[in-house]
Amino acid sequence: MVPGLSAVQDQHEVRFHTRLLDAFRGAGGRNVFLLGLVSFFTDVSSEMIYPLLPVFLAALAPAQTALFIGLMDGLAESTSALLKIIAGSLSDRMQNRRLPAIIGYAISTFSRPAMALAGGPLAVVTLRFADRIGKGIRTPGRDALIRESAPPEYRGLAFSFHRAMDHAGAVLGPILALLILMLLTVLSPHGNSANDQEAGSLNSALLFSTGEGAVPVEHLRTVFLIALLPGLFALLALFFVREPRHEKASRHDRNGSLPRSFYGFAFSVFIFTLSNSSDLFLVYLAATRFQASSAALLLLWVGLHITKIVFSLPGGSLSDRLGRRPVIIAGWLVYAAVYAGFAFATEFRFYLLFLFLYGAYYGLTEGAEKAAVADYVSAARSGRAFGIYHAAVGFAALPASLLFGWIWTAFNAETAFLTGALIAVGAAVLLVFVPRPEVAHSHEGP
Repeated sequence: MVPGLSAVQDQHEVRFHTRLLDAFRGAGGRNVFLLGLVSFFTDVSSEMIYPLLPVFLAALAPAQTALFIGLMDGLAESTSALLKIIAGSLSDRMQNRRLPAIIGYAISTFSRPAMALAGGPLAVVTLRFADRIGKGIRTPGRDALIRESAPPEYRGLAFSFHRAMDHAGAVLGPILALLILMLLTVLSPHGNSANDQEAGSLNSALLFSTGEGAVPVEHLRTVFLIALLPGLFALLALFFVREPRHEKASRHDRNGSLPRSFYGFAFSVFIFTLSNSSDLFLVYLAATRFQASSAALLLLWVGLHITKIVFSLPGGSLSDRLGRRPVIIAGWLVYAAVYAGFAFATEFRFYLLFLFLYGAYYGLTEGAEKAAVADYVSAARSGRAFGIYHAAVGFAALPASLLFGWIWTAFNAETAFLTGALIAVGAAVLLVFVPRPEVAHSHEGP
């Protein structure tokens, strides 16, 4: 080992842990921690259900599954993106962040498990729509709560902690669903023989099996109902979140225009998101290029979320110390390099390497982007700003995946990934020319 290197590493670790502890001191830090728990339990509940919805819809409408999946996510996400703008503005006018968050989380908490009672695909689509409405209502107010609760020098760390908790829930949710399905299969009266139990357990592990011997729809309904419990834990944690104390903002402060530089930042995020297709394409690449089994694909999905957790806190802390813009640009360039790597990865070990580095992109950008939004605007207008930011991401996400899928189908996977990489580089160059905030709230600012 290089002399002194160990001491330097230890010093950095102590400094990071000290910053982490400082970020959670006081009432504001308590809010950040509780909102992280809320996100964790909400994602546990959501991810117990979401991966199973294609199987559930296939059981309810075998001949029209793809149609209803497209209708469900396309309609829900577009509506959610538009609603975030409205909800963000309303939270500014009300000068209340907590109430919209409670309403939004409550709608999602009760609409998701209600899918267990759905008798047809339209009921599932309607309840998924309600779930996304809840997300649209809660998201701007929740992010504004984090912005107002965290000191400016710890905003990146606070938002990254929230995202790390979100990813942790996304890891635990599918695992819990898998374990429950396996337990239900073993206890099922139709699986008494050893062969039946083994086959049923295998089907449960694969989750996406269809046809004869697939997971019984009654078992899926049971999982959906059990998913209510973590949702209730999320609401309980939210109950202890307190509205930060601050002076009442005037109507002029609340209704004033947002800085033009903020819109430049939001536009850069929109352009980048056009390159950011669904992560399911990464899973599909493993299935088609490397013939990965369904069980392996599930492990890859869980592993991806684990890498996001690993990089989240260091990335957010880095943005607090170095500034938002260089960290975000670095993250977008990492994304471009990783997508170019996926285009040419011919061996599975290289695919795994790029998948791990893909988590670094998330760590460098997720917390830093939200902290940048907070740096650009005053507290009185932060709800509207977060609504616009999330809407920019939401409106670009659908055409991004459609474009990527079309290029993959019309040409090949290599062309699709390289196109995404080029768009990401373009967005990074564009962000270089976006002005920093007029009043920076941390070191360099974005």
